Amino acid sequence: ECPLCLLPQPPEAFPSLASCSHRSCWGCLQRYLRLAVSESRLPVSCPHCPAALQPADVHRLLPEPALRDKYEEFLLRRLLVADPGTRWCPAPDCSYAVFAHGCAECPRLTCGREGCGTEFCYHCRQPWHPDGPCAPLPPAPSLATPTAQLAQPEELAHGEALAQAEAEDIKVCPRCSAFIMKINDGSCNRMNCTVCGCLFCWLCLREISDVHFLSPSGCTFWGKRPWSRTRRILWQLGMVLGAPMVISLAAGVAVPVITIGIPIYMGRKVLAGGPGSRRSSLSGCQQCLSVTSSVLLSLFVSPIITALTVGVGVPLVLTYVYGTVVLSLCR
Repeated sequence: ECPLCLLPQPPEAFPSLASCSHRSCWGCLQRYLRLAVSESRLPVSCPHCPAALQPADVHRLLPEPALRDKYEEFLLRRLLVADPGTRWCPAPDCSYAVFAHGCAECPRLTCGREGCGTEFCYHCRQPWHPDGPCAPLPPAPSLATPTAQLAQPEELAHGEALAQAEAEDIKVCPRCSAFIMKINDGSCNRMNCTVCGCLFCWLCLREISDVHFLSPSGCTFWGKRPWSRTRRILWQLGMVLGAPMVISLAAGVAVPVITIGIPIYMGRKVLAGGPGSRRSSLSGCQQCLSVTSSVLLSLFVSPIITALTVGVGVPLVLTYVYGTVVLSLCR
């Protein structure tokens, strides 16, 4: 039975994959690959696990030559986008890439595609401008039209409000400059670009690590806007001044809870038993002995766990507060 369509299939209908041992029928895998390639979700992972499918398997499963060509193009673009020296021709309907390593001092580039020859700037990636400085790229496409100046003030204000809302919903990937849309409803701000795989923060548009939202940057994992500078500084000062009291209170609560809670938890668990346990076959004396031994063993182990938790957790918190937070305040 195929785990995707839940239909019985003959054994030869389940192709093997080089990336993992999961099996699905040909029809389900082909539909899955068509959708993934058409939406440029590359690399394509197995429908059952995060393992990336090998290109040979994708070519074998995709029957349409056009989709195979598109898959190869997306793979190539993802590889080139990750290269900081690659520049894409800004001409319409031209997807030619120019390798431009060491061109910062001579920023004039020329597209090498036959019939194009567009000249553009290495720095701003826009058409070549010999008589002026680089113009910054707009943060998002605007909804304003050339006829907006002829509109009434109410209509103009409404158009500006729409353009602002559109600018908040559409932003540019910090690595490959691809436009990305997100519903600005305060949901998760950890974004992953499907074109280049860049992991960035929606609020500050910077490439991030897993601890970005734990740092005193003002960016929150949920929310529509980062904290203001005043609020961020007040929060950091509160952390620096209140850390000793909070850490002492947390340690004072954690020590008895862990030391006493682990033996109580183990005793209740052994007494209650579980699925497949042999509790019903034990006599009352054996049950009492089993519970007593587990509690005594937990009483011996719980102080060690408490010491490790407090001994490791407290220095980490202190290092974060008086290291990362203080450095952020000094900036």
